[in-house]
Amino acid sequence: MSADIKEGNQPYDEINVTPMLDLAYVLLVVFIIMTTASVQGIKVQAPLTQAANNLAKPQTKGITITADGQVYLDAYPVSMDQLQSTLAQYKAANPNLPVVLKADAATQYDKVMEVLEIAKRLDITEIGLATKRVQ
Repeated sequence: MSADIKEGNQPYDEINVTPMLDLAYVLLVVFIIMTTASVQGIKVQAPLTQAANNLAKPQTKGITITADGQVYLDAYPVSMDQLQSTLAQYKAANPNLPVVLKADAATQYDKVMEVLEIAKRLDITEIGLATKRVQ
């Protein structure tokens, strides 16, 4: 036990890395939490309704239209042609493909109708429109 006690101003021969590892683990956890919190899709101002039920299902594909008319499929920007071809691939894999359309309240109505026409052409019957419930 007396071998661990250093006399006077003698330097230590070993480095204690435990505090450094604790800091690294905390930073890793914070990074994981911040990364998963930031990957949730595109933020839009949804229109308000009196009653809105959650239509999300495990295989649900989300289409988002922003106020400036940009269309996103699962948080990735797509053109209307890309949207149709990608949805056709998903529809081929899952005949009962559920889709949720989320559009900004200030979105031009023709963009929403274009997306609904694509869904109709592909025979996607399970489609929901996302809104916010009025409190």
